[in-house]
Amino acid sequence: MLKFVKNHMESIEGIATYPMISLLIFFIFFALLFWWVFTAGKDHIKEVSELPLEKDNQPKEEVL
Repeated sequence: MLKFVKNHMESIEGIATYPMISLLIFFIFFALLFWWVFTAGKDHIKEVSELPLEKDNQPKEEVL
């Protein structure tokens, strides 16, 4: 099965551009994520990190 797919992919012209495009998208995404992490405000990071611990956002449990 893999041999069939590999043979078929080799017959397509310009197929080498697809891995380069996906690598470029991958690199840009993580570069932007890296930039956002270092430029985000400390107060925003602290607020977001404490969200799971707040009791106001917890759903109310019904007692039967």
